[in-house]
Amino acid sequence: MTAREGSLEAPTRHPLDWKNPEFYDESKALAEMERVFDICHGCRRCVSLCNAFPTLFDLVDASESLEVDGVDKKDYWKVVDQCYLCDVCYMTKCPYVPPHPWNLDFPHLMLRAKAIQFKQGTPTKLRDTALSSTDRNGKLATIPVVVQLVNKAKENATLRQFGEKSVGVHHSAWLPDFTTKPFRSHAAASPAHAATDGQRTPGKVAVFATCFVNYNEPGIGHDLLKVLDHNQIPYSLVEKEACCGMPKLELGDLESVDALKRKNIPKLAKLARDGWAIVAPIPSCGLMFKQELPLMYPDDADVQAVKAAMFDPFEYFVARHKDGLLKTDFAQPLGKVSYHVACHLRVQNVGQKTRETLQMVPDTQVNTIERCSGHAGTWGVKKEFHETALKIGRPVFRQMAEHPGGEPDWIASDCQLAGHHITQGMQIAGKPTEGKLAHPITLLRIAYGLKE
Repeated sequence: MTAREGSLEAPTRHPLDWKNPEFYDESKALAEMERVFDICHGCRRCVSLCNAFPTLFDLVDASESLEVDGVDKKDYWKVVDQCYLCDVCYMTKCPYVPPHPWNLDFPHLMLRAKAIQFKQGTPTKLRDTALSSTDRNGKLATIPVVVQLVNKAKENATLRQFGEKSVGVHHSAWLPDFTTKPFRSHAAASPAHAATDGQRTPGKVAVFATCFVNYNEPGIGHDLLKVLDHNQIPYSLVEKEACCGMPKLELGDLESVDALKRKNIPKLAKLARDGWAIVAPIPSCGLMFKQELPLMYPDDADVQAVKAAMFDPFEYFVARHKDGLLKTDFAQPLGKVSYHVACHLRVQNVGQKTRETLQMVPDTQVNTIERCSGHAGTWGVKKEFHETALKIGRPVFRQMAEHPGGEPDWIASDCQLAGHHITQGMQIAGKPTEGKLAHPITLLRIAYGLKE
C-alpha cells in the first residue's frame, strides 16, 4: 500500500533527540537529509517560502541524474546555511509532517545539521557566536559612553564597510540602536491592582522582557506595562532574566541553549505555579518557551509548566477580552494599519490575535500580511545572506505599502526586527515609511490614549 498524499491530521512534533550521540553522527544526518530532500524534490510545494528550497532544487536540477542522488552530499550544507528555522514550511505547507508515515520535519533536520556544524566549527563561528550573544552584547553596549560610540559607529559608512570585511555584517543591513536606559532598570513598578482571574486568563502578569526590549527598544516594554496598568492588571518583571536562547538555537549551539534554560526555567516555573501569566513581547522568545524548549526537554515538568503559562501579549489580551476583563475604551483611532504577522508568531498556532485586538479600535482598518519578511534575526544581517533576505521580503514590502484604503498610516509587525527590515525594503522600493513604524503594543497604547 502506498503512502497517501498529504495528511488530514493536525501536525505533531516529535521531541528533539539532541542528547542522543547519534544526533551528532554526520553520516546518519546526511542519510536523513537525502531521504527528506528526495521527498521535497518530488513535491516542491515550499519553493516560494525561503531560499533553502530553491537552493536544493537548483542543485538537483544541475545534477547529471536530475535527482537527489546526483547531488554531492558536501553541497547539502548549502541548503542548511539557507535555512533560518522560521518553521513556516512545517506549519503551513508540508503535507508530510508527522503523523504522516513519511515523518518529515525539515526545520528540525536543519537544526540537527546546524548543531553538527557548530560542534565541528565553521569559518564564521566566531562571528556567529558573537552576534547570537544578545545578552552579553546588550550589557556591554549599554555602558555609558560606550553606547554612544556603538550607535554612532553603525551609522558611519567607513566603519560599516570595515565591519563587513572584518566581522561579516553587511554594510547596509539595518542594525538596532542600543539604549542608554535599559527597560528592566527603568520599568515602572506595578500599581497595587487586585488580581482578577478569568476563565481563560490569570489576573496577574510576569513580563519576560527579552533582550531586544531590554537593550534596544525599551519603549515596547514600557508601553506593555501601561496597557496592563490601564486594564488594572498587576505585573512584575521576571527576576534576573537571561536570554531565551533562540539566537543560540538558530546557530545550533544547543549547549548554550541548555545553559540559558537552566538560568531561566526555575524562576519561570515558580511564577507559573504561583498563578502568573508569563508574557513575552517578542514572538521568538515566546516560541522558545512554548515549543523549542518543551521539545528539547519533553519530560521536564518545569519546562512544561512554563509552556502552559506562556502567552503572546495579544493572545493574552484577546483571551482577557473573552473573559470580559479587557477595557475597550479606545480614545484614538489608528486609521490604516499595514500589519505583518511574524513567522514565529504564526507557528505558535494561536491565530491572528494581534489583528483581532487592533480591529477592536474604532476607525481602524488592518491590512494583514502573512508571509515571511526574510529577516530571521541575525541571519538577515550577515554579509552572505542580507541580499537574499531582502529578496525574500520583497512581496511583503510591496503588500505592506498597498493598503486597500490607500497609503498606510502605520507599519507594524509583532517582530520589531522584521518591522525594521520591512521599512528598509520599502524605502529601497521608494515607499514612504518615515514615522510610520510602531510595534503593535505601541499602537494599542496609542489607541487607549495613554501617554508615552
